[in-house]
Amino acid sequence: MIEWWQVGLLFLTGLTAGFVDTLAGGGGLITLPVLLNFCPNPVVALGTGKLQSTFGSTSATYHFAYAGMINYHDIRRAWLLAFLGSLAGTFLVQQFDPGLLKHVLPILLLAVAIFVWLRPQLGEKDIHPRISRAKFDFIFALGIGVYDGFLGPGTGTFLALAFMLGLGFNLARATANTKALNWASNVASLILFLCAQKVWFVAGFSMGAGQWLGARVASRMVVKRGTKFIRPVFLTMVVLITLKLIYDTYLKPYF
Repeated sequence: MIEWWQVGLLFLTGLTAGFVDTLAGGGGLITLPVLLNFCPNPVVALGTGKLQSTFGSTSATYHFAYAGMINYHDIRRAWLLAFLGSLAGTFLVQQFDPGLLKHVLPILLLAVAIFVWLRPQLGEKDIHPRISRAKFDFIFALGIGVYDGFLGPGTGTFLALAFMLGLGFNLARATANTKALNWASNVASLILFLCAQKVWFVAGFSMGAGQWLGARVASRMVVKRGTKFIRPVFLTMVVLITLKLIYDTYLKPYF
């Protein structure tokens, strides 16, 4: 059973996470702790998290596409590869210990934050692509899809940076296309959790409604305000994700 006020809290959590995640990623930092408080089974909490985040990524992708920031013809192969990569990553995490990657990840994210901060013109406007679309899809869409299924934190950050450095997208356009691929990886993971019956639907739909609305508001702000609005939010979330991972990996065992 779930109380009405708990439904309201879950909705507000999803609303906040959907807004933040659409702008810069890291929505899981908001939703997962709340879900773990409501649900003692961490696997069910993760599965429910995928359900609610799928609402947010679907909403953001739809509104970005409607605004003309996503070309479905260009993104369809990357979407499929991210989907398949996420399935493979979810399988691999059951075979291998992701502990080593967890220790390396905070360093990678910190390097991304420093790199973006030192390059204030990065993502300001579209530039000439450095690699072909096919190479991007098979290296980054597939590879980061595998990573998302295997571990997950920082997926949106890595994808956005890949779009900017590889295909020369501005930050607003990179954010839009990142959500499309994030949608693919979310759907893939959600299918596996649904097959395993590890989803709490009441909480997932309550948060999902908030995710849909939050992502819609954020995507409209990206379309209207562009790169200058996204950049500080993007940097802030990368730093927060890094600090959270540093705490969980290196400091939490001592507290």
